[in-house]
Amino acid sequence: MAAASGTGATASSATSASSSTAPPTTTTTTPPPISTTTTPPPPPPTHVPATTPSTPKPAAKAAPVKPAPTGLVPGTPCAATDSACASLSTNQAWLIRDGVVVSGPVQIKPGGPGADRATPTGTFHVLSKQKDFWSTEFNAPMPNSVFFYPGDAFHTGSLERYSAGCVHLAAADSQRFYDFLKIGDVVQILP
Repeated sequence: MAAASGTGATASSATSASSSTAPPTTTTTTPPPISTTTTPPPPPPTHVPATTPSTPKPAAKAAPVKPAPTGLVPGTPCAATDSACASLSTNQAWLIRDGVVVSGPVQIKPGGPGADRATPTGTFHVLSKQKDFWSTEFNAPMPNSVFFYPGDAFHTGSLERYSAGCVHLAAADSQRFYDFLKIGDVVQILP
Protein backbone atom coordinates (compact mmCIF):
# COMPACT_ATOMS: atom_id res chain seq x y z
CA MET A 1 0.00 0.00 0.00
CA ALA A 2 2.74 2.07 0.73
CA ALA A 3 3.86 1.61 -2.80
CA ALA A 4 0.53 2.58 -3.99
CA SER A 5 0.55 5.44 -1.78
CA GLY A 6 3.99 6.36 -2.98
CA THR A 7 2.91 6.03 -6.47
CA GLY A 8 -0.01 8.03 -5.67
CA ALA A 9 2.18 10.44 -3.96
CA THR A 10 4.44 10.48 -6.90
CA ALA A 11 1.63 10.97 -9.18
CA SER A 12 0.25 13.46 -6.91
CA SER A 13 3.55 15.20 -6.62
CA ALA A 14 3.97 15.12 -10.36
CA THR A 15 0.64 16.66 -10.63
CA SER A 16 1.49 19.02 -7.90
CA ALA A 17 4.82 19.75 -9.45
CA SER A 18 3.21 20.75 -12.62
CA SER A 19 0.66 22.73 -10.80
CA SER A 20 3.19 24.37 -8.56
CA THR A 21 5.02 25.81 -11.52
CA ALA A 22 4.57 29.50 -11.75
CA PRO A 23 1.99 30.51 -14.21
CA PRO A 24 3.50 31.38 -17.56
CA THR A 25 4.69 34.94 -17.71
CA THR A 26 3.44 37.07 -20.47
CA THR A 27 6.12 39.38 -21.56
CA THR A 28 5.03 42.53 -23.20
CA THR A 29 7.76 44.18 -25.13
CA THR A 30 7.36 47.89 -25.40
CA PRO A 31 8.97 49.13 -28.55
CA PRO A 32 11.42 51.93 -28.08
CA PRO A 33 9.87 55.36 -28.46
CA ILE A 34 9.68 56.50 -32.05
CA SER A 35 11.59 59.64 -32.44
CA THR A 36 9.74 62.07 -34.67
CA THR A 37 11.54 64.98 -36.16
CA THR A 38 9.32 67.80 -37.27
CA THR A 39 10.57 69.05 -40.61
CA PRO A 40 9.59 72.65 -41.29
CA PRO A 41 7.49 73.10 -44.42
CA PRO A 42 9.40 74.22 -47.51
CA PRO A 43 9.51 78.00 -48.03
CA PRO A 44 6.95 79.43 -50.41
CA PRO A 45 8.18 79.59 -53.97
CA THR A 46 9.90 82.80 -54.84
CA HIS A 47 9.67 84.58 -58.19
CA VAL A 48 12.21 83.17 -60.52
CA PRO A 49 13.07 85.63 -63.30
CA ALA A 50 12.57 84.41 -66.80
CA THR A 51 15.65 83.03 -68.33
CA THR A 52 17.37 85.19 -70.84
CA PRO A 53 18.25 83.87 -74.23
CA SER A 54 21.74 82.60 -74.54
CA THR A 55 22.46 84.98 -77.40
CA PRO A 56 21.72 88.64 -76.57
CA LYS A 57 19.93 90.84 -79.05
CA PRO A 58 22.21 93.12 -81.01
CA ALA A 59 22.18 96.69 -79.79
CA ALA A 60 20.09 99.11 -81.81
CA LYS A 61 22.21 101.31 -83.99
CA ALA A 62 21.84 104.95 -83.09
CA ALA A 63 21.41 107.41 -85.89
CA PRO A 64 24.48 109.52 -86.34
CA VAL A 65 24.15 112.78 -84.48
CA LYS A 66 24.33 115.72 -86.79
CA PRO A 67 26.02 118.74 -85.23
CA ALA A 68 23.69 121.67 -84.63
CA PRO A 69 24.14 124.47 -87.11
CA THR A 70 25.81 127.61 -85.81
CA GLY A 71 26.12 131.20 -86.92
CA LEU A 72 23.92 132.88 -89.50
CA VAL A 73 22.25 131.27 -92.47
CA PRO A 74 24.09 132.50 -95.59
CA GLY A 75 22.18 135.26 -97.39
CA THR A 76 19.90 135.98 -94.40
CA PRO A 77 20.04 137.80 -91.07
CA CYS A 78 18.70 134.60 -89.43
CA ALA A 79 20.35 132.30 -86.89
CA ALA A 80 21.09 128.84 -88.24
CA THR A 81 19.02 127.26 -85.44
CA ASP A 82 15.80 128.98 -86.56
CA SER A 83 12.93 127.24 -88.33
CA ALA A 84 11.31 130.53 -89.37
CA CYS A 85 12.76 134.00 -89.43
CA ALA A 86 11.31 137.39 -90.33
CA SER A 87 13.06 140.73 -90.77
CA LEU A 88 10.67 143.60 -90.02
CA SER A 89 13.00 146.19 -91.54
CA THR A 90 13.18 144.45 -94.94
CA ASN A 91 9.65 142.92 -94.88
CA GLN A 92 11.02 139.46 -95.65
CA ALA A 93 10.72 136.00 -94.11
CA TRP A 94 12.44 132.61 -94.56
CA LEU A 95 11.87 128.98 -93.66
CA ILE A 96 15.06 127.20 -92.57
CA ARG A 97 16.02 123.59 -91.92
CA ASP A 98 19.39 122.58 -90.49
CA GLY A 99 20.87 125.99 -91.27
CA VAL A 100 19.76 125.95 -94.93
CA VAL A 101 17.04 128.12 -96.50
CA VAL A 102 14.09 125.96 -97.55
CA SER A 103 11.87 128.83 -98.69
CA GLY A 104 12.37 132.55 -99.03
CA PRO A 105 12.83 135.29 -98.92
CA VAL A 106 9.08 135.90 -99.17
CA GLN A 107 7.33 139.22 -98.74
CA ILE A 108 5.62 139.96 -95.40
CA LYS A 109 3.67 142.82 -93.83
CA PRO A 110 4.19 143.07 -90.06
CA GLY A 111 2.34 144.99 -87.37
CA GLY A 112 2.00 148.72 -87.71
CA PRO A 113 3.73 151.53 -85.85
CA GLY A 114 2.86 151.98 -82.20
CA ALA A 115 3.38 149.71 -79.23
CA ASP A 116 -0.15 148.30 -79.38
CA ARG A 117 0.23 147.21 -83.03
CA ALA A 118 3.94 146.34 -83.30
CA THR A 119 5.05 142.80 -84.03
CA PRO A 120 7.15 141.62 -81.05
CA THR A 121 10.84 141.03 -81.77
CA GLY A 122 12.98 138.28 -80.30
CA THR A 123 13.27 134.52 -80.39
CA PHE A 124 10.07 132.55 -79.84
CA HIS A 125 8.65 129.06 -80.37
CA VAL A 126 5.60 127.94 -82.31
CA LEU A 127 2.84 127.77 -79.69
CA SER A 128 -0.07 126.51 -81.77
CA LYS A 129 -1.44 126.17 -85.29
CA GLN A 130 -4.97 126.68 -86.56
CA LYS A 131 -5.87 126.12 -90.19
CA ASP A 132 -9.05 128.26 -90.20
CA PHE A 133 -8.68 130.61 -87.25
CA TRP A 134 -11.28 133.37 -86.83
CA SER A 135 -10.22 136.47 -84.89
CA THR A 136 -13.05 137.51 -82.60
CA GLU A 137 -11.09 140.65 -81.69
CA PHE A 138 -11.03 141.88 -85.31
CA ASN A 139 -13.96 139.80 -86.63
CA ALA A 140 -11.77 138.56 -89.46
CA PRO A 141 -10.42 135.28 -90.82
CA MET A 142 -6.76 134.40 -90.25
CA PRO A 143 -6.14 131.38 -92.52
CA ASN A 144 -3.10 129.16 -91.87
CA SER A 145 -2.35 130.73 -88.48
CA VAL A 146 0.94 129.70 -86.86
CA PHE A 147 1.07 131.40 -83.43
CA PHE A 148 4.54 132.24 -82.12
CA TYR A 149 3.52 134.79 -79.47
CA PRO A 150 0.19 135.06 -77.60
CA GLY A 151 -2.16 136.72 -80.10
CA ASP A 152 0.44 137.02 -82.90
CA ALA A 153 0.89 134.61 -85.79
CA PHE A 154 2.12 134.13 -89.32
CA HIS A 155 -1.07 133.95 -91.45
CA THR A 156 -2.63 134.88 -94.79
CA GLY A 157 -3.24 138.60 -94.87
CA SER A 158 -2.85 141.83 -96.79
CA LEU A 159 0.64 142.68 -97.98
CA GLU A 160 -0.49 146.32 -98.47
CA ARG A 161 -1.62 147.29 -94.96
CA TYR A 162 -0.08 146.72 -91.54
CA SER A 163 -1.43 144.04 -89.26
CA ALA A 164 -2.26 144.49 -85.59
CA GLY A 165 0.92 142.62 -84.60
CA CYS A 166 0.80 139.48 -86.74
CA VAL A 167 3.00 138.75 -89.74
CA HIS A 168 0.94 138.76 -92.95
CA LEU A 169 1.95 136.44 -95.80
CA ALA A 170 0.58 135.79 -99.28
CA ALA A 171 -1.83 132.81 -99.36
CA ALA A 172 0.65 130.35 -100.93
CA ASP A 173 3.41 131.43 -98.54
CA SER A 174 1.17 131.14 -95.46
CA GLN A 175 0.23 127.62 -96.58
CA ARG A 176 3.93 126.75 -96.87
CA PHE A 177 4.66 128.19 -93.38
CA TYR A 178 1.66 126.33 -91.94
CA ASP A 179 2.74 123.00 -93.46
CA PHE A 180 6.44 123.38 -92.61
CA LEU A 181 6.39 124.64 -89.02
CA LYS A 182 5.69 122.36 -86.07
CA ILE A 183 4.78 123.10 -82.46
CA GLY A 184 7.96 124.07 -80.60
CA ASP A 185 9.94 125.17 -83.67
CA VAL A 186 12.13 128.23 -83.19
CA VAL A 187 10.87 131.51 -84.67
CA GLN A 188 13.08 134.60 -84.80
CA ILE A 189 11.57 138.02 -85.44
CA LEU A 190 14.27 140.61 -86.13
CA PRO A 191 13.73 144.42 -85.99
